[in-house]
Order: sequence, then C-alpha cells, then structure tokens
Amino acid sequence: MLSVVALLMLFPAMAFAADEGPSTSLLNMGLNSVWIVVAFVLVLLMQGGFILLETGSTRMKNAGHVAGKTIFTIGLCTLIYWAFGYGIFNGGADISEGLRKFIGWGDFFYSPVTSAGEGDSFPVTAFFLFQLAFATISLSIAWGGFAERAKLSVYLVFTIFFTAVVYPVIAHWIWGGGWLAADGAQDYAGSTVVHLTGALAAMAATILLKPRIGKYNKDGSANEILGHNQVFSALSVLLLWVGWFGFNAGSALSVGDGFFGFVAFNTMLGAGAGTVSALLISWAITGKADISTTLNGALAGLVAITASCAFVDPWAAVVIGLVAGVLVFFSAKLFEKLRIDDPIYAMSVHGAAGVWGTLANGLFATDELATKVGVGQGGLFDTGSWHQFGVQLESVVVCGLYVLIASFIILGVMKLVMGLRVTEEQEIVGLDLSEHGTYGYPEQMKKAQNNNLQA
Repeated sequence: MLSVVALLMLFPAMAFAADEGPSTSLLNMGLNSVWIVVAFVLVLLMQGGFILLETGSTRMKNAGHVAGKTIFTIGLCTLIYWAFGYGIFNGGADISEGLRKFIGWGDFFYSPVTSAGEGDSFPVTAFFLFQLAFATISLSIAWGGFAERAKLSVYLVFTIFFTAVVYPVIAHWIWGGGWLAADGAQDYAGSTVVHLTGALAAMAATILLKPRIGKYNKDGSANEILGHNQVFSALSVLLLWVGWFGFNAGSALSVGDGFFGFVAFNTMLGAGAGTVSALLISWAITGKADISTTLNGALAGLVAITASCAFVDPWAAVVIGLVAGVLVFFSAKLFEKLRIDDPIYAMSVHGAAGVWGTLANGLFATDELATKVGVGQGGLFDTGSWHQFGVQLESVVVCGLYVLIASFIILGVMKLVMGLRVTEEQEIVGLDLSEHGTYGYPEQMKKAQNNNLQA
C-alpha cells in the first residue's frame, strides 16, 4: 500500500487515467526509482556512522575537526564527481572501444535528462546519486589514514584527485564495462571498488604522514592511543550496519522479483558472523572480550560480504563473515607491528576484509547465482574450477596496485609542494583549535585548561 501511495505521488497521472491503467513497465520503473533513491539516502546516512566512528576512535581535541572535514569533503566530492568522476566511471560515447576498456570519457559536468525514457528501468539521475554515494564512502574510508595529523588543506586537494582519477577508474574497470568486467570480476557492491580502494589510499597516507606523536617508543613497541568515546564507536557501527542494506541490497537497482531481499539476507548473516568471531578470537587470545575488536568484526563481516552477497548461498555468507572477524583481529596486530599507525583500523576492516571478500567469490560463488546476476561463473566449491578465483585475484592485485601507486604519487607530490602534516605543536594542541580556532567540546576543554592552570 505504501508503494502504491508513493507511486501515485510520483506519477499523479496514474490516478486519473480514464481509459487504462499505467503500463507494467512504468510501474516497475517507478518502484525501482523509489528503491534506488531510498538506497542512496541509506548510504549517504552512513556518513553519520563514519563521523561517529572516527570521532569516537580518536581523541577529544580532534572531534570537531573530524565532523567538519567529513561534511566538507562530502560536499566537495559531490561537485568533483559531477564534473569529472562520473564521466571517468561511466562515460564512453566519445572514445574508442579499446580505450573504453580502461577508462570512461564523456558526460563531464553531467547534465542528465529529467526523467526516464520508454523502456528504461530507472532514471539516470537516481543511478548517478547512488553511484555518488559510493564514491563518498570510499573517500571517507581513506580518511582513516590521515586522522589526527593531516592538514585541512590536504583533505581538500586529495578529495579532488581521489574523486577524479583514483576511485572512478577502479569503478569503471569493474562496474562501468571495463576490462575486469569483461573478464567476469564479481564485486556486487564494492569490497574492492569501494572498500579496498579507500583502504589502500589510507595506507599510502599513513605511510607518508608517519605515526602520530607518542604512538611508538624508541624500541619499536607501540602505545595504545585510546579513542575518547566508545559509545560513539558502537553507535557508528549500528548506523553503518543499517546503511549497508542500502549499500548491498540497493545494488540490485530494482525491486523486480525481490532478489534484493536475498542480498539483504546474506548481508545480515555475514555481519552477524563477523561480530561473533571477532569477539571470540579476541577473548581467546587476550583473555578479554575486546569491544573495539568486536565492533571492527561487525564492520569486517559487512565489508567481506559486500562483494559476495548476491553470489553465494547463506551458509557461505556465514563462513565469509566468520573468517573476516578473525582476519580483522590478526591484521590489526600485523599493521601495528609494521609501525603503520591506523587509528580507525581502515586497513584491517576495509582492506584485509575487502581482499578476503573479493577472493571468497572465487571459492563460494554458485553458477546459478552468477548466471542470475549475469557476472562471471561459479567458484571452486560449486564448479571444481579455479577460473573465477583467478579472476578475483586478478582484480584485487591490479586494482590494489593502481590505487597504491596513484595515491603515493598524488600524496608524494603534495608532500613536496605543500606538506601533509601539521606541526608538532598543532598536533599536540589538537586540530580543533589549530585548524578551526575552536573546540568540538568547548566546555570540557576549557575545564581541562582551568585545571591545568590551577595545578
């Protein structure tokens, strides 16, 4: 009933048609449009989760900066994606077939038609918005490698280059009809396109920026720099978890036969399994059920199932999530030993789990579901063939290399020209005050200053 009311509001001519009702194709298009826009809103609201996640995982003196730069970069990403990114991802009218395998070209400063045409499944405006939301998510993942030490100007410049020439190239290769799509690479909603891309950009940033002051001792041992609000972090995971149903199920781009419900079903199973396995492994290894690891396990399960949610049976979704929860625990320990300072665990949650989720299709995808989606074929356990695993491995390696190399070049040039990191004094004071002239928690910080003066 709600869908019918929504359709009548969207297409009022339906309510007054004298001779005949709306065609089936028009009804399908209307329902698809509503669903895609709802999914876009869900994914966009995930940014609230990222604000709370990064804020809760870092220190109070940087809270306002985290929130403000996230909103600012979403706005800038929107403009750059409209002007250039979407054309690199989906453009192709003005280039040769050979070049189109590697890059889109055209539709810059995108000016779409105002409504869907006859026979269209949905309007291009809805599709643009949905793809834009994915670009903003990948960008926000990358910010994990910049946290608590990068200049605000660095966020501005890197947003431009990441949105114009890093993310859309990977999206074109796998989703935009590029050469990996032709090979049959399976990445339903972006374990590689969105999550691994953002994580590897974060890796390049944190390597070039170097660790935060006080993170490592001279002997190489690490100090734990605690985030200031674990409740924020937990709430962020819940918001991201809810938004993920727009992320994964929305990628069906239609209501059709209800296949998006199956995608959502697998998404929930993967997330639940990741949560449980992360808690249990941290409990078993450390003797304590670590809350941060549990939260990261939920996100890792979601990241891992993102590539495979439409290609695997439910039991496999559980296995994928269980492995992701264990992987996020050990990968975080590995990065810490390598002296890679990753405050919000972007490389473990989105990188390691993104790689696993993409490769998992090569093991667990079924021929039946691959045929239904129309991408690739079944994995090893269904077909006995390593072919799909090889395609998945190929996509991880080439996409990973491109993002790492491009990000290192962009950030390396930026480091030479403008510098990446705030001064030691600014970092100690906090980015709220040094970059914005105010505190995210003014009352708390003033109280702390007064106590220091009295002491």
